[in-house]
Amino acid sequence: MEQLAPVIIFLFVLFALLGSGVWVGLALLGVAFVGMELFTSRPPGDAMITTIWTASSSWTLTALPLFIWMGEILYRTRLSEDMFRGLSPWMARLPGGLVHTNIVGCTVFAAVSGSSAATLTTVGKMSIPELRKRQYPESMVIGTLAGAATLGLMIPPSLTLIVYGVTINESITKLFMAGVFPGLVLALMFMGYVAIMSKVSKDFDPTPEPKMSFAEKVQNSRFLLPVIALILLVIGSMYMGFATATEAAAFGVLGSLALAAFQGSLNFSTFVESLMGATRTSAMIALILAGAAFLSLSMGFTGLPRGLADFIASMELTRFELLMALLVFYIILGCFLDGISSVVLTMAVVEPMIRQAGIDLIWFGIFIVVVIEMAQITPPIGFNLFVLQGMTHHEMNYIAKAAIPMFLIMVLMVFVLIGFPDLATWLPENIRAQPGG
Repeated sequence: MEQLAPVIIFLFVLFALLGSGVWVGLALLGVAFVGMELFTSRPPGDAMITTIWTASSSWTLTALPLFIWMGEILYRTRLSEDMFRGLSPWMARLPGGLVHTNIVGCTVFAAVSGSSAATLTTVGKMSIPELRKRQYPESMVIGTLAGAATLGLMIPPSLTLIVYGVTINESITKLFMAGVFPGLVLALMFMGYVAIMSKVSKDFDPTPEPKMSFAEKVQNSRFLLPVIALILLVIGSMYMGFATATEAAAFGVLGSLALAAFQGSLNFSTFVESLMGATRTSAMIALILAGAAFLSLSMGFTGLPRGLADFIASMELTRFELLMALLVFYIILGCFLDGISSVVLTMAVVEPMIRQAGIDLIWFGIFIVVVIEMAQITPPIGFNLFVLQGMTHHEMNYIAKAAIPMFLIMVLMVFVLIGFPDLATWLPENIRAQPGG
């Protein structure tokens, strides 16, 4: 019962601050400050200053603004048009036709972006008009784009995995490796759904594409070469052990600047816009991380995380039951918070539980990313739904309904991960990464 009072006070202050419109990072700092003041004898001001500095001066965290900047630069290039021209000849003959360009395009861009929203806007700004022109079913166009864009959270470089790795002090490069196969499997599951629906749906009757010879298809594929080169530079340098995640991010920024200059889309204006966009996003995430670090310290002083972990242990849940409880918990939490906030807000409590249950922390990082991906397309705060509403001008209900099949496929992916844990753990266990994350 004595553990219940801190929980109630923490939750009350948190929801009061969030409900009043205070930024998430400041709300976390506020809750932690109140917790330190009420439940400990340590001066909260000193603790807050020390914790914020420690959280903000992490070398591993340097990768975050660099990957964000890389995505911002690429968003302002002709990359989406080039990807569509390179992919569409190969996708046209598959069951489901050019809808697959949504999924494959998102998968490719996710490998150089790290952000779900950046992936969605970059691929969507080209594919939506093209697919509408060819009379593909609107709900399938929107649904596949909403679902496939979440691959930006899993396929490296993933901003969520960087934040998770920093929060639990785990190798970023290993987490990136762990996301590769699950990300590709999820993309294939989305493509399988499109192929099946194209055969059973009566609404699926798009304008057929003109036939192309193999030589013409290969010639069009040259438009994919710049982005493939960038992927090999960023991901390859990490997996071959030449670079840490931070160094690979620096290569990515230089590569994306070179690509933008080569395409003629780099000028002083776009350079400044990309830099300011990356600064805003990075500052927001850094504030959330600083607030979460102080909240973790504050909760640690109250003994709350260990108390809750012991309480869960006393319930004697099996590993599967614990994962199901966390699945439901994160889906509900994701309805109201963005993915990064969900991770940093809960890790202080969840990490001891996971360690106690003997669950691999690298594997759990991928599990949590899949669940957070679902939150991107669940109302009322599903961020991808808002982005799509701005792009398509549909009602929110229509977009949410179109995304339901993708949500269910992600639920199925959770069970695939539980049934085949090697999907996430094989690559990081068998490839030697550069030390230093």
